[in-house]
Amino acid sequence: MTNEYMLETAMRQSAIDLGCDAGDFTSSKPKAVISKANENARKYLELPFYCQLVSYGSNVVASVDEEIKHDVEAYITKYAPEHCFETPNMLVLQRALNMRGMTACFMAEYWLFDINRAERIECPYEMRILGPEDFKALYLPQWSNALCEKRKHLDVLGVGAYDNGELVGLAGSSADCLDMWQIGVDVLPQYRRMGIASALTSRLALEIIERGRVPFYCCAWSNIKSARNAIRAGFRPAWAELSAKSIAFADDMNK
Repeated sequence: MTNEYMLETAMRQSAIDLGCDAGDFTSSKPKAVISKANENARKYLELPFYCQLVSYGSNVVASVDEEIKHDVEAYITKYAPEHCFETPNMLVLQRALNMRGMTACFMAEYWLFDINRAERIECPYEMRILGPEDFKALYLPQWSNALCEKRKHLDVLGVGAYDNGELVGLAGSSADCLDMWQIGVDVLPQYRRMGIASALTSRLALEIIERGRVPFYCCAWSNIKSARNAIRAGFRPAWAELSAKSIAFADDMNK
């Protein structure tokens, strides 16, 4: 598996999610398309989108509802790709969304594994490969990044770190779509800053690749700890996403 293959796979999946062509992400011109449901989209996405912006660096592709398409086209055409995801420019989009009872809600950076940096990072504790049967008793708050209780059937592979038989760190992967598995990781507070997260993340990425899937990783802009883990584990930034949700949805999250 090559870096080029992984990037092409990610773009193909993004094209499925957004309802565009994979080649749109490498164009120098922005593009807006009408969002539609697709059974092959990543399982955690709620389609159709009202407004979803995606950039692989060259431009911005937006998948939108018809009623806001004109405003979003004007927005992604006026501003450079990187500025479409940050203030003050993003406030222009926010005003258009607010007028329709919507708001910018999630912003995240997505990472792909760099095969040229692939290595097994040493862990100070025993590491074990885990599967769905091992996860049954692990749907607990301390492992909520590694495993997803709402979508247990998608949790397919993991790597655990054990201190004298006690699980102290867990990286899990979710089969969010056919060709790409997403990695999440948790380490118990008293075991952090010991290199466990990066060892688990890198090992799981390699295990995913051995199974013919593309590993990917996601974190919010401000999650510096998670971004550092991605870098140490051999990942590099690949694309960015901005998702709009209803104001009611955001208000509920803030309760």
